[in-house]
Amino acid sequence: MDDQRMKHLEFIQNVITRMNTNSFQLKGWSVTIVSALLALCASTKNWRFALAGIPAVAIFWLLDGYYLQQERRYRGLYRDATAPDSSIELFDMDASRYKGGNFSYQSVLGSQTIWTLYCGLLAVLVAVMAYALA
Repeated sequence: MDDQRMKHLEFIQNVITRMNTNSFQLKGWSVTIVSALLALCASTKNWRFALAGIPAVAIFWLLDGYYLQQERRYRGLYRDATAPDSSIELFDMDASRYKGGNFSYQSVLGSQTIWTLYCGLLAVLVAVMAYALA
């Protein structure tokens, strides 16, 4: 493999790494914010703090899905760029050709790594809110 092809693959890998890092940071922020809101709810006995966490979790879920979708698209580009009979031009970074199926936004939002975390956070928020109202 020539140097230009290797450089192209490095560019794609850098984008994949950046998307993965963004997704990981979003997960961390969502858990931190939900934890802070739950602490406020517990200390003040005000269920509205738990309620405020629900839209926050939804926003983080959607953003995390976006980053995972982009990561999957660039992994598709990387896979195709490494194929021996690749039709991907050198330094082509357009991953928009990867649509539908595993690359669709709906597929990503329903992936196990995404929905288990965010549904779990939502379940905790609803349980704490129900407990605070009782």
